[in-house]
Amino acid sequence: MPSLISTILRGQIKLLNPIISGATLEQTRKGQDALAKLGTRAMENSVAFHDLRLPNFDAAWAIPLAGRVTQAIVYLHGGAYAAGGLDYAKGFGGLLAQATGRAVLCVGYRLAPEYPYPAALEDAVDSYREALLRYAPGDIALVGESAGGGLCYALALYLKEQGMELPARIVAVSPWTDLTMSREVAELEKLDPLLTREGLDHYAHLYAGRHDRQNPLISPLFGDLHGLPPSLIIAGSHEILLDDSRLLAERLRQAGCDCQLYVEEGLWHVYVLYPVPEAKEAMRMTVDYLAQDAPEHGGGQR
Repeated sequence: MPSLISTILRGQIKLLNPIISGATLEQTRKGQDALAKLGTRAMENSVAFHDLRLPNFDAAWAIPLAGRVTQAIVYLHGGAYAAGGLDYAKGFGGLLAQATGRAVLCVGYRLAPEYPYPAALEDAVDSYREALLRYAPGDIALVGESAGGGLCYALALYLKEQGMELPARIVAVSPWTDLTMSREVAELEKLDPLLTREGLDHYAHLYAGRHDRQNPLISPLFGDLHGLPPSLIIAGSHEILLDDSRLLAERLRQAGCDCQLYVEEGLWHVYVLYPVPEAKEAMRMTVDYLAQDAPEHGGGQR
């Protein structure tokens, strides 16, 4: 059962959703970044941010100030491929650094519709290459939520195609893995306080453009998943994209990949970003899952 706090918050989100849905793309982008800035200020004493410019976009390393850092995360944020800049990425990326003790590369990849596919994927590849300058592949994990979660798998599929070494693990929260929006989601849409099928279809069009949405580098659910790293997938039971998580987990297992799927009953899309008790539990699961790759004697940083 969902907690009392999450039940109350869910009701508030549902009341605000008509206003949020009516916002322009620019307003949505500004709102996301403003909320994230509040979070980064709260981490000033525990995480240091080091900005850097990569070929086509901005990124930043979030470095935990306590302990010796020996491993990394490449964090790909959500926002339907159209919202969420570097400030937004720093918000949850900083929390990941604080909780896991890893250096987190926060990626402000280019956004649609100004930069449709394959811009986000190209920037994800460049981010992974940047992480490889400091860390071995076995010391790197990919973490993403929503569109960023799907982008983690698109990146892994691309790396496999190119014969590059893959990261050690993937953690995806409510990943958007099927941009065709071809499944029936009417019942889940009634439960979801945030997303609509129409809205998702609109953003999928902005990102994919004239490309086939079944392209595995756009919708990784349709890819050859053999050989991908172990995964932890976290989702809420009351979200339109629930089957994007369930079907991906099923197909990963069919492909011989280790995959753990956790569905939080009564929670919504990317609930881990909200101040609810269930989010703390999801972060604990993420920390424990990534800790399985912790080196026994340190090392790993190049």
